[in-house]
Amino acid sequence: MLAIQDIGVQFGGEVLFAEMSFMVNKGDRIGLVGKNGAGKSTLLKIIHSNKGFDTGSVNLQKEMRVGYLSQDIDFVKGNTVLEEAEKAFERIKEVQKQLEFFQQELISRTDYESEEYLEIINKCSELEHELNVIGGYTFHAHIEKVLFGLGFKSEDLKKLTDTFSGGWRMRIELAKVLLSKPDVLLLDEPTNHLDIESIVWLENFLRTYSGAVILVSHDRAFLDQVTNRTIEIANRKAYDYKAPYTKYLHLRQERLEQQVAVKKNQDKEIKQTEELIDKFRYKASKAAFAQSLIKKLDRMDRIEVDATDLKKMNFSFPEATSPGKVILEVEQLSKSYGEKKVIQQLDLQIDRGDRLAFVGQNGQGKSTLIKCITKAESHQGIVKPGHNVQMSYFAQNQAELLDAEKRVIDVIEEVADDTLRPRSRDMLGSFLFSGDDVEKKVKVLSGGERSRLALCKMLLQTSNFLILDEPTNHLDILSKEVLKNALKAYKGTLILVSHDRDFLAGLSTKIVEFRDGFIKTHLGDINDYLSFRKAESMREIEKRSKVPKKPVKVQLSKEDRKSLEKEIKKVSNLLSKAERKIDELEKFIANCDLDLADPSKSESLLSDVEFFKLYQKSKDDLDSTMNAWEKHQTELDVLSSKR
Repeated sequence: MLAIQDIGVQFGGEVLFAEMSFMVNKGDRIGLVGKNGAGKSTLLKIIHSNKGFDTGSVNLQKEMRVGYLSQDIDFVKGNTVLEEAEKAFERIKEVQKQLEFFQQELISRTDYESEEYLEIINKCSELEHELNVIGGYTFHAHIEKVLFGLGFKSEDLKKLTDTFSGGWRMRIELAKVLLSKPDVLLLDEPTNHLDIESIVWLENFLRTYSGAVILVSHDRAFLDQVTNRTIEIANRKAYDYKAPYTKYLHLRQERLEQQVAVKKNQDKEIKQTEELIDKFRYKASKAAFAQSLIKKLDRMDRIEVDATDLKKMNFSFPEATSPGKVILEVEQLSKSYGEKKVIQQLDLQIDRGDRLAFVGQNGQGKSTLIKCITKAESHQGIVKPGHNVQMSYFAQNQAELLDAEKRVIDVIEEVADDTLRPRSRDMLGSFLFSGDDVEKKVKVLSGGERSRLALCKMLLQTSNFLILDEPTNHLDILSKEVLKNALKAYKGTLILVSHDRDFLAGLSTKIVEFRDGFIKTHLGDINDYLSFRKAESMREIEKRSKVPKKPVKVQLSKEDRKSLEKEIKKVSNLLSKAERKIDELEKFIANCDLDLADPSKSESLLSDVEFFKLYQKSKDDLDSTMNAWEKHQTELDVLSSKR
């Protein structure tokens, strides 16, 4: 289907690719991986355009089509979402236009018996047949299926694309590429602007895609779900693994160990050869032998060991003073933009130690609520921080807020206090800024470098309440793992906004779902939330295709209202009781885990049958109590809506 043969690319005298080769077959779903700057996006551009390389060739089978989603899009104003999506069906639009022209000819002409009139009838028949074969009567259904899957609603289809943010415009471009059904699909970071539900939909779409897929992504879970093959770009070559990402990591480690062993033997051989050359170089009787050894070294293909893992970002959050039990209280908070009501009369309390993940479709109010909490946006209602709360906030556009004219070292030194300022270079070194990198101006940094610099700047500020809005954008997989480990060790209260399931897994104790103007809390982490949502997946499609209707409130009698309030109080008590039990069980299980990790205690516990019975029973009780909590919360939502 597609053959990359001996591709060579140089930029500014530096070799990016050297004799890179691999084949792509129908049904291949390839994850293209490698460290930042390895050339992943460049390779996708080369395959799409069949140019931009110095040597080698890109060979595509005849009549095969390539579709490409770039990180940069050319935005054209004036079209609706539907009109823009229809561009994926150029042939259908062309045939429709021709058919309309000939049908008008039939209406306007009166020479019914002429050969020309008969030819027009035949032409109309041919065009109608072609239109039927290429899906001309069903393509709007395909458009709606893909757009709804990517998070659009039916009322969005007639809106101008100008009214949508850059992230939503990127979704439209992704929809166009998917709808065009190319033989080879090239996707550069397709999940960057998708919420979790849209990512799940895209996974299902790509898993059953009939053509070949080559994609670049920093979402490890997405790569594992979609790909069946991984190509790593390292040492200017392509290393091909017939495995998805996680399995590739194990295979790669084996390859690196083999490389190290082979290189060790080669280095030994080189050293011995050089010693012989030095020994015989100046002896007339052995000069020819020495020259043959020199030629042997020149011809030797020197083995390189990939050093991707040798340089890692490493940091931890500074200690902060202990706050009061209540971190934040939100009462009757409302926020509108013109006539659009984003948040309505929200009540929310965040307690010390809470770890919340905000999830939901883009535009549902996640970032808006955070901006209200951090006073970046005006609002109605009360936002009241607790005692001794020190808030630190990483905005979605934090990297863009850096002063472009300042040097990297200046950005850090101006926020560091007298204690930390002498360590500024060490801090930057842990974020992969070393040597002359710290003297660079912000304006010459890549998106990933700016994000790392913005994170470094934020971490210099002591906090016990951390709010991160899409912190992993532009971070590679390694950097995300290091940030995740630091967040796991963070002792303060945390709010995370992210669509990256792999990053969120294990970081939260509560999922706050933003959906259709409502905000609902689910206990557990992102995997618990996704399991819960999967049960409603069919209803989700229906909800997305219909405008939600406001429930009509029935006027209650005094007696019915009294009965309703009594029922609400009863369910509220059950909910509170479940929450207290969950808290007790989680603390007990956490203490058991600590004891099992303690070498001085673990030996005796491992032989204690009763301990393990109680430990397992507590875990089972926790699962059943969480289910009960979910049931009571749903009952309370239903009862409260009747007030």
